[in-house]
This record gives sequence, C-alpha cells and structure tokens, in this order.
Amino acid sequence: MKQTVLIRLLCLAVLLIPTVHAQAQVDQNASPRAASQDKFTISGYIKDASNGEGLIGVSVYVKETATGAVTNSYGFYAVTVPAGTYNLVITYVGYEKQNKTLTLTDQNIRLDLELKEEGRQLQEVVVSTKRDDDNVKNIEMSVNRIDVKTLQRIPALLGEVDVVRSIQLLPGVSTVGEGATGFNVRGGSIDQNLVLLDEAPVYNSSHLFGFFSVFNPDAVKDVKLVKGGIPALYGGRVSSILDVRLKEGNAKKPELNGGIGLIFSRLSYERPLFKGKGSFIVAGRRSYADILAQPFLNSDLKGAKFYFYDLTAKANYRFNDKNTVFLSGYFGRDVFGADFGFNWGNATASARWNHVFSDKLFLNTTAYYSNYDYSLDSDLKRRPENANDYFRTDSRIVDYSIKPDFTLFLGKSTITFGGQSILHDFQPGTATAASSGDVRTFGLTSKYALENAVYIGNEQQVSPKLQLQYGLRYSLFNYIGPGDAYAFTTDVPLGTSRFPITTIQYKRGETIQTYGNWEPRFSAKYELGNNSSLKLSYNRLAQYIHLISNTTASTPLDIWTPSTNNIKPQIGDQIAGGFFKNFGRSNGSGSEFEASVEVYYKWLQNQIDYIDGANLILNKFLEGDLLSGKGRAYGAEFYIKRNRGTVNGWVSYTLARTERQVAGINSGTWFPTRFDKPHTLTTVLLVDPPQAKRWNFSATFTLASGTPATFPTNRFEFGGFTGQVISGRNNYRIPPYHRLDLAATLQGRQRPGKRKTDNWVFSVYNVYARKNPFSVFFQPDADNPRLTQAIRYSVFATAIPSVTYNFKF
Repeated sequence: MKQTVLIRLLCLAVLLIPTVHAQAQVDQNASPRAASQDKFTISGYIKDASNGEGLIGVSVYVKETATGAVTNSYGFYAVTVPAGTYNLVITYVGYEKQNKTLTLTDQNIRLDLELKEEGRQLQEVVVSTKRDDDNVKNIEMSVNRIDVKTLQRIPALLGEVDVVRSIQLLPGVSTVGEGATGFNVRGGSIDQNLVLLDEAPVYNSSHLFGFFSVFNPDAVKDVKLVKGGIPALYGGRVSSILDVRLKEGNAKKPELNGGIGLIFSRLSYERPLFKGKGSFIVAGRRSYADILAQPFLNSDLKGAKFYFYDLTAKANYRFNDKNTVFLSGYFGRDVFGADFGFNWGNATASARWNHVFSDKLFLNTTAYYSNYDYSLDSDLKRRPENANDYFRTDSRIVDYSIKPDFTLFLGKSTITFGGQSILHDFQPGTATAASSGDVRTFGLTSKYALENAVYIGNEQQVSPKLQLQYGLRYSLFNYIGPGDAYAFTTDVPLGTSRFPITTIQYKRGETIQTYGNWEPRFSAKYELGNNSSLKLSYNRLAQYIHLISNTTASTPLDIWTPSTNNIKPQIGDQIAGGFFKNFGRSNGSGSEFEASVEVYYKWLQNQIDYIDGANLILNKFLEGDLLSGKGRAYGAEFYIKRNRGTVNGWVSYTLARTERQVAGINSGTWFPTRFDKPHTLTTVLLVDPPQAKRWNFSATFTLASGTPATFPTNRFEFGGFTGQVISGRNNYRIPPYHRLDLAATLQGRQRPGKRKTDNWVFSVYNVYARKNPFSVFFQPDADNPRLTQAIRYSVFATAIPSVTYNFKF
C-alpha cells in the first residue's frame, strides 16, 4: 500500500513536469495582441562582480507592485508582473544597491546582474547575509545564515575560524561541553541534525574530538541553519538542517588564500576555467601538533600520532545560459593514538546540474556519495615484532543518492517540488584478530535500506501583509536484505536484556520492514507594520536512521543503524511562534537594531535509550538492549542584534527544557536528557574603533546551566563490600559553564597596485582560566577509603593564547 502511494506521487510529479514546462513556454511565446492581459517574467542570475560567485538571498524588489523575489542557492531569481514599466531595486548586505527600470510589452526579459562590494568597510554584524529588514519581511523563522566574514571576526579556539563552534553562539544551539562532537538544537540529539556539504550528508562534522569542524572556512560560501518551519524540500532528521555551501571558485582571476596558525595551516587556490565559462577551488588543511610535540615526548609516546587533514574541491562549467554543472568533493581524516589508536573520516562527492527550462521553471538535480568510517587498531604503527598479534575493528556508513528539485515561479506564488532516493549501506562492525600468526575475521553483517521521498511546497503572497508557506512530504523507508531479522522475548522485566527467540533470513533486495510517513509543513507571516511581524510554523519530520551511543558525549566510534523490525523511525513534531521587530534607523540604509522572541514546543516519538550495561560493540543482538521512549522539548529564545555602529553585535538568551520518558528507566517518569540546559546566555561584541583604522576587536561571553549527570545518592557496606545507590537517571547537574574569549585583528598595510592583503589575528580563549567541568566522577579518598571524592574533569582549565597569520593574493 505504501509503495503504491509513493509510486502514484512519483508518477504525478513526472506528469507535472512537461505540463508546467509547456505552460511556461506558452507564457513565453504569448502574442503581442494579448500583452496587455498577460504577465511576463524578469529572471536571471545575480553574481559577485569581483569573482563571479552566485549570490544567495539577494532581494529583487519591484516598487510598483510591492512584490519581489530572493535569489536561490545558485543565485537565480524570477519575478512575474503584468505588462508595463517597472523600477527594480536590487539590494544585498555589503554590496552596492542597484536600480533598474524595465519595460515589458510582449516578452519576458532575461536580466543577469553583477553586484559590487561597497567601497567602505561596513560597521555591522552579518549573522544572516540578507536584505535589510529581512527578518521581518521574510516568511522564514527559526533560521540563521552566517556570513564567513562574520565568522572570521569571532574569537576562536587557537585562533582558527570554525563553523560549528560559531553557530553555538546562536539561540537554541548548544553542546554538552568542550570536546564533544556535534551540536544540539532545540533539545535534539546530535544525530537529529542533518548536516549537508553541497547537499551531501556529513555524518561526523568534527575534527579533533569536536574542537574543530570539517568545514574549511576558506572554501565555505554560505552557512544556513534551519531550526524550525522546515520546508518540504528537507527531510530525514527531526531537529534541524545545517546547509553548508561551498564556493564555486573565482571566475574572474586567480586567487591564493591561506593561513598559518599554532595548530594547523590552510591553503586554497581558485581560478577561472575555459575563458571564464567555469572556475574551480581547491582548499586543504593539515594540523601539526604531533610534529611540534615530538621532541618533548617521552620514549613511550615517541611516534605518537594525533593530527587531522582535509581536502575540499569544487569546479563548475556553464555550457550556456540554461545549463550549468557543478562537481564538488571532500575528504578528511583524523588519526589519534600511540601504540593503540584509531582513525576516522568523511568522504563526499556531489554532482549537480542546473537547468533553466524557461523563465519560470528551474531545475537542480543532485547525485551524491557519502562515506563515514572509523577503525580501531591495537597496533597503530604495526611494529614488526607485533605483526602476528593485533586486533582491528572497522565500521562505516555509505550513502548513494539522486535528488531532482524543481522551482516554479508563478507571480505571487513559488512552487517547489521534487523527490529523493537514497541507498543506505550500514556496516556496523567487522573485526580482525591475530594471535601467533593465526588470523580470524568476525563481526556483524551489513544492513541495507532504501529511503525514498517526494514533496511539494508553495510559498504564496496572499495579501500585502499575509504570506504563507505550506507543503507536504511523503517518505517511504524499506529495510531490505540480505540480512537476518530477529524477534525477541517480551516477558522479561523492563530494563533488562531481551533474547532472540526466532531468526528469519532474507535474500538480497527482499523487504524486511517498511515504514511510511506523511510530513506536513506550514508557516505563516503577518506584518504588523513596516518594522514588525508575527510568524507561526509547524512541521512534522521522520528520521529513519539512528546513532547508537550511550556515552556521556558522542564519540567517533559510535555506530549508525537503520530502522528495523525492532527499531521504529523517530518522529518529530514542532510548533513555533515568534514576534520580530526592527527599530532605529542608520543613514536610511536599514534598521540599526533587530530583535525577536520565539517560543517552541517539540514532541518526539520513538527515542532510543539503553538498558544499564548495554553492550554496543559488535553485538549482533543489540536491538535486545535498546529501549524506546518519547521526548519533549520546549522553550523561548530572545535575540537582539545591533547592525551598525562602532560597537555592534548581538545578545541571545535561551530558556529551555529537554526531557525524556522511557519505560524501564527512572521508574517510567520524565527525566532531563544529557543535553538539557535550562539557561543559556551568549554575547558577541565586534568593535571597529575609528581612531585605529587597521585594528578591530571582538569578544564573546557564554553562560549556561550545567548539564545533567547521574550521581549516587547513598552508599552501603556489607561484608567488606562497598556499594552505591542511584535514585534516578540524570538526578544532578554539574556546575554552570561560563567563558570569555577575546580577539584582535591587525590588517596589513595596503600598497597601491598590490593585490596582496593580509592580517594578524591575536586571540585568547578562556581569558580568566575558568575550569569548566565537562563531567564529574567519583573515586575513593586516598587517605580514607570510607570516603568518596567527587572529581571535576575539565578539558580546558587555563587561558589559551594564540596567533594566526592570514594572507590573500
């Protein structure tokens, strides 16, 4: 039945394509006699005049109709209006405004534009690269776009700009502590965030155990975080979407960028191809802490490895005005250990085709490959004397996907529709053990799944004040063979292991279990005036894959598993509402301040938890150690930002709770999750003193509640044995977290006729050396074993100064 529904929807989408294409052609070829009654389309690409990069989110506003459009992820826009003469205003933060007067009489107009950066240094924070008052005028809510120029101003650990650590300064985003991989959004676990790099999923976005992310800032063009009101285009995760887009490469002239820091160095090169019809960029990084530390390591650690590297590349070619192709890829790896160690890494590849069917119909088709794997080795250096005795285990998840996305511009409506098909290959673990030359291989068999989806959405301007965005997505998940499906006992006490009672073997391609879900989406915006609006959104999302981890913080060795006959898909419903207000003017160029208040409530179904002592490594009956429950998250996010001035920046405060209820844990009552933080306050200040033209300064301050932890409440002694009593899951909190970071940037002197630009970045992380606890553990007192000591573990317990040199040719 579910397969039939999906097939019918796919057929409907396929039939719709030539219909809308034909209609668009009819509109385009309309006769002059009917021009007074027809509507015509102004469309094209808008790019950066300095490098030819397509600009995302440029506002194209038509004064006479008070309507407009915003460029998509590839810089394409389309505006449909009746015949007549119109004045267009094209605006984009940090770029010169353009005004165009066009007359439409009997045909559509193709208008490609290039915008120049403003000649002066803007005194403003750009959390979202967007048009003025976009937070009020745009229907999007719970969305932040982060400009790379802003990222480069924010103080960072060891002076290195980082995407993931920077988004944690935004409301509703947090982490369980320093050194934890991933991030948490509005009460969701890290596996509930879909992280995309040029539309390919990245399953572990962290380098060096979470201290840095896999995204090289020299190659990043745009970062968009969607926390709520998620359009029907996206699916597969129940909490958020982090959409990272790479640069296309400079299509105007060769360019070399790089930086030398205390822990790693960066280098990128970009240039035009085929006489400006294409371009490419290649960017690489490599850390060298292991090389610098070698002279200071003792004999036991000689030859230890602890480094990471990555390579990012992208190329594009424009065949003509209607067809452009993009190829992009990423490969990165972390290596850590001495005699015993492990390594992990991501590899992605994306191929995309942009096709303009007409002035109203735009297509982007993406095919991608994504691989995340790790290995654990008992002999990282594989010494000859140990060649016959070692142990190694490997795990990976591989995805193959194709995804066509259509956009149809129809005057006051923009319709998006398309679909996606993903083949998942889960390899949960294989192990090789050698003892005295006898090699034995064992482990778990691979699991396979096919995930399909179709969607349609519409963004509609109902009236000058009311705008709606609504859509529907249908997802279908098939857990397929070859593989074994287990049925477990049901008559065991809650919170204890269940044992398999039957096993059914399935052949290749056979369906073991099928799940299907309708996922409605809805958003509305009502403008109260020119400077304020109310917004409301609801979305349901289904997630069919799960990260298995019962550690305090997720590690690179956690494994991914599909939904099976024993593991149901996660379902997330979220409703959010917000008030958005801009106030204060700055030289007629947009509001000086913007503020917002958002409230949300999220329901989560089929949340995975674990029995006490669950075995997650190479356990073929792992499903018998899993528990299923429900979750809830709710809160309010307050945000105010100053856009312009010598001192600018933002302050955000999040009041939130995140809880879970699982039968067999905590007596079946609600308990806080590991990442529950009731209070989080962040402040970002950027200072551009007019007296010091080559200097600018920045500071960030974070204050957050401590995360929950499970502590013993009582102890007992019996027959010389000492034991502990725990009253409930996550029954205490570790002390609060707070940290101040500072940075100063010195711009190099500009020399006439020289293209080179450079700067020095000086920063201090954790200025007042706060010993923020990552966790607290207990051990017997050395002087009195009858007493127990609580030990605070801190990742960074001191101030960390750094300096980085950046250059550009």
